[in-house]
Amino acid sequence: MNVIVLQVFVSLMLVVGSVLLYAFSVRHRDYEHADRLSLIPLEDDTARPAPSSETRPQQ
Repeated sequence: MNVIVLQVFVSLMLVVGSVLLYAFSVRHRDYEHADRLSLIPLEDDTARPAPSSETRPQQ
């Protein structure tokens, strides 16, 4: 019986910890960072590509 009480207590502490961390994340707007990171591959490249061996003059 003591094990069940301990298991319920630990489970409730995990739930409370999860809710607190979620509230902290929402308050500091950490969730917006993932959206911005997911859009980075869609940005245009501004750097010119390095010339390949085919476009270099032969010596």
